[in-house]
Amino acid sequence: MHDWWVAVIIGIVEGLTEFLPVSSTGHMILTSTLLGIPDTDELIKTFEIVIQLGAILAGVVVYWKRILRLFGLSKEKPKAGKGMNLLHIMLAIVPTLAIAYLTKGFIKAHLFSPSTVLIGLILGGVLLIVGEKFQPEVTAHDVDELTYKQAFFIGLWQIISIWPGFSRSGSTIAGGMLAGASRKAAADFTFIIAIPVMVVATGYELLKNLDMFSSGDVGFFAIGFIVSFVVALLAVVTFIKFVQKFSMSYFAYYRFAAAALFWIFVLR
Repeated sequence: MHDWWVAVIIGIVEGLTEFLPVSSTGHMILTSTLLGIPDTDELIKTFEIVIQLGAILAGVVVYWKRILRLFGLSKEKPKAGKGMNLLHIMLAIVPTLAIAYLTKGFIKAHLFSPSTVLIGLILGGVLLIVGEKFQPEVTAHDVDELTYKQAFFIGLWQIISIWPGFSRSGSTIAGGMLAGASRKAAADFTFIIAIPVMVVATGYELLKNLDMFSSGDVGFFAIGFIVSFVVALLAVVTFIKFVQKFSMSYFAYYRFAAAALFWIFVLR
């Protein structure tokens, strides 16, 4: 089942969920099940890796000015504080990359089952509510106000996202709020640190699956990549506006509903 409309649907789901705190893994499994795609379809698994790169590109487009400033390639000065720098990024991503590398075998063998993803969906929703209810006084209204300690704390929370279903953005946004960051600062930092983490993770998986590519699949992959990029671009911009006005608890309630659908269509 490698028709163009399948590429569009999966691309939309990936673009919508990669950056939002709702678990892209859970949604991709649910979508594949509803489309009747078997777990043994290795081409689709490779396709899902490729379209993640489309979502990554969307993040780069949205935050390109901040990314240039990280490398000293922009004259733009921080709006507040001393400014986010590469050390903030390293403190936030190294713990997750290290733990993911050391446990990758165990994760693939034991944590990618439908039941563990369902648990991740539910507990990730609870974490979002906890982040809202127990957020201390906000000390970082913008990413440029984040301290190194806050960046590292967010990085520790990101480790939880190794468990499929928890959601990388969900765990880091909730962790950021618990560290004293505003919703917007936590979301911006989450999306920025997602770029290197996703590049490393998807790049690693892509290199392992290069033998799955064939010239006949170029169009299928291209459609999914473009759709994922466009949808992710819209999702990030819309989400940043959303979090400035509304509680993250709404995404928690959505996760609970998604978990119910996951149980009905995948586990039963």
